[in-house]
Amino acid sequence: MKDIIDPLKIGNKSFSSRLMLGTGKYRTSKDAVKSITTSECEIITVAIRRLPTNINQDNINFLKSLNWNKLWLLPNTAGSQTAEDAIRMAFLGHELACQLGQEDNFFVKLEVISDPKYLLPDPIGTLKAAEFLVKKGFTVLPYINADPMLALHLEDLGCATVMPLGSPIGSGQGLNNLSNLQIIIENANVPVVIDAGIGSPSEATLAMELGADAVLLNTAVAQSKNPEQMAKAMHLGVKAGRLGYLAGRMEKKYYATPSSPLNLISK
Repeated sequence: MKDIIDPLKIGNKSFSSRLMLGTGKYRTSKDAVKSITTSECEIITVAIRRLPTNINQDNINFLKSLNWNKLWLLPNTAGSQTAEDAIRMAFLGHELACQLGQEDNFFVKLEVISDPKYLLPDPIGTLKAAEFLVKKGFTVLPYINADPMLALHLEDLGCATVMPLGSPIGSGQGLNNLSNLQIIIENANVPVVIDAGIGSPSEATLAMELGADAVLLNTAVAQSKNPEQMAKAMHLGVKAGRLGYLAGRMEKKYYATPSSPLNLISK
């Protein structure tokens, strides 16, 4: 059976993969490169604050070893505690994209996190930065709590996606707030990307079965015993969840029905 042609559309770009990967926490750069390649993802996110903006510096050889003809950079503003800080990181992220040959790349994963203990997104700072960056022509992908009203406000501002967390970042707790995630998915007119908290392929599958458009994860792959193998598992989990969602789940029943009826073809 041929794969269903089902592109993920964000802004003016289309992608065949619905799995996005982060680039932090890997034990070695070799693990990172192998995992990204094996996952068949097309979008990878890089924390701008943790990198120099000069691509020729030796300490970012990792970035230069990736195939940027097949990958799309998603700079993120991780570590920004204020809207102003996040805005500055967004512009630096575009500069890095240009150095990688992606002059038309104005994507930014917007993170404003003022709480160092729980690392939960700041909704006010996120709204403020998103409004400014959208007006400046950025394709804004905001990282938020699973807040349905905030998601709608960000969509109204012109954000290209909303990215609610499944559970606290790096926790591996899975999808802790299914009700709010379902509300966000049902009401969004832009892609919904579940970001943070996913720890296993089954949780990635569940996110996609709910109707999410994509999944972004990092720690689940980077900190697994075999990152390359986990990256493959996540690729398959996301694909299975998406196909299952498109196929449509059977209706749940509160009683048993025979799986081998006398009439094999239902009418």
